[in-house]
Amino acid sequence: MESRKNLLNEKNRLRQDILTMATMVEENIGKAIIALRTRNVELAKEVRADDSKVDALQIKIEDDTAYIIATQQPVAGDMREMLAIFKLTSNIERIGDYAKHLAKAAKKLAKNKNIPFREQEHSNLTSLENMAETGKKMFNSAISAFMTHDAQAARDAAAMDSIIDAEHKELILNILVVLKTKPDSIKNAVQILQTANQLERLGDHITNICEAVIYMVESKHEDLNE
Repeated sequence: MESRKNLLNEKNRLRQDILTMATMVEENIGKAIIALRTRNVELAKEVRADDSKVDALQIKIEDDTAYIIATQQPVAGDMREMLAIFKLTSNIERIGDYAKHLAKAAKKLAKNKNIPFREQEHSNLTSLENMAETGKKMFNSAISAFMTHDAQAARDAAAMDSIIDAEHKELILNILVVLKTKPDSIKNAVQILQTANQLERLGDHITNICEAVIYMVESKHEDLNE
């Protein structure tokens, strides 16, 4: 019984570390969105600096998880959670990279006042912000599903990826319209399209987290990226 209690304590500690890592990444996504919206270069730099902390926490969590597997003899359900944690940390780290890329894009775009159709209601920057906001909400829901061991909540979170995909397609169409009348905007357009593509992939990584949660809870592999 004592060994089981130790394992539960270790699992709770891992969950809190996962939550800390995810919170850092979610905050960085939020900072990157604000940096994009307000052209705040210093905030964009802050996101890039914070990314190293996320990377360090990933290594710590994975080392601790490997140690628990080696020393605590986890049973089937515990082992699924340990394996899910490896998948979570890998994808959370990648999501953190996309927050950094968004901040980098915000820094570059802040230097250029001639952004295509900035003043239009459905501008390209607004579309980027919408994609990032949806991704931030989706990420929060996915991590919440992990913390509560809620497979259905994970499926609901993954379903938000379709919103990001739709916003991505709309942005591409808007850019193409602008380039027909403003072909000299190609440099900015490429930067925005690259950022949009990264945000689209961010949604895919969050979906991977949702799949890991479903495996952890229900012991089945479910493809949510179809």
